Amino acid sequence: MILEHEIPNGSKLYFGKSAKLKRHIENVASDILDANGYEEIVTPIFSYHQHKSIADGRELIRINDAKNNALSLRADSTIDVVRIIEKRLGRNTKQKKWFYIQPVFTYPTNEQYQVGVEFMGEKKLSSVTTLATEILERLHVKPLMQISNIKIPELLVAMFDELSIDDFRHINIDKFINLQVDWLRDLVYLQDLSQLDAVIEKVPESIKTELEKMKELCLEISYEHVVLAPMYYAKMLYYDELFFRCIIGNEVYARGGRYKNAELTSVGFAIYTDVLCEALEQ
Repeated sequence: MILEHEIPNGSKLYFGKSAKLKRHIENVASDILDANGYEEIVTPIFSYHQHKSIADGRELIRINDAKNNALSLRADSTIDVVRIIEKRLGRNTKQKKWFYIQPVFTYPTNEQYQVGVEFMGEKKLSSVTTLATEILERLHVKPLMQISNIKIPELLVAMFDELSIDDFRHINIDKFINLQVDWLRDLVYLQDLSQLDAVIEKVPESIKTELEKMKELCLEISYEHVVLAPMYYAKMLYYDELFFRCIIGNEVYARGGRYKNAELTSVGFAIYTDVLCEALEQ
């Protein structure tokens, strides 16, 4: 029996103080983004293309349109924003910097509010990491920024027959160490920028190139709390190189990276409003 006052598990309810706090977070973010030349977009809740963004299709809430075409509720905003700007609004705007304040929905009834940013045609991830940290600092939150490179796990899988992408998804450290490769062990334990040059000298050339990109990003951002995580693998389908997470403990406050849609390379991030609300309330 479902009582009249019950709401589905995973859905969100904001009222009074919490609703005011949520609006404050959104206002701070929109003011900073507007001042940096970003324009707002609100995309449809329904989408035909979410399967191209979500690694696990079971997370999608699937429905059909009036002609029985398959669609789903918006589970990720990034690719839809880029596709709509490129294909639908392309002739009407030359704007490349966009932000959105809207929720996403995953199966069965999970609802997540986000502030998202996309800089279309931009390749330097540092151009948006600075915005993410500025928003968080304005809200008096200072999480740890974890910098990774999705190409490193992919290269390692190609090098070692014993490894699969699932080993990186599940952070199977024992399996990496048991390969008994000195430079791979150093890569597993790499965290601090001060360790990076020593590791770069030992690794194969293809890995060195990707570590140099991580080093360059670290030097471009002016944020104190940064760690390196070269073995971390993102679950989103569209990241193709550098990406980052802002975390405190097990909570992710923001996530972003470089990605491609067709031939267009872009960078972006999302700040997770619900996690911020809970942290600021406490």
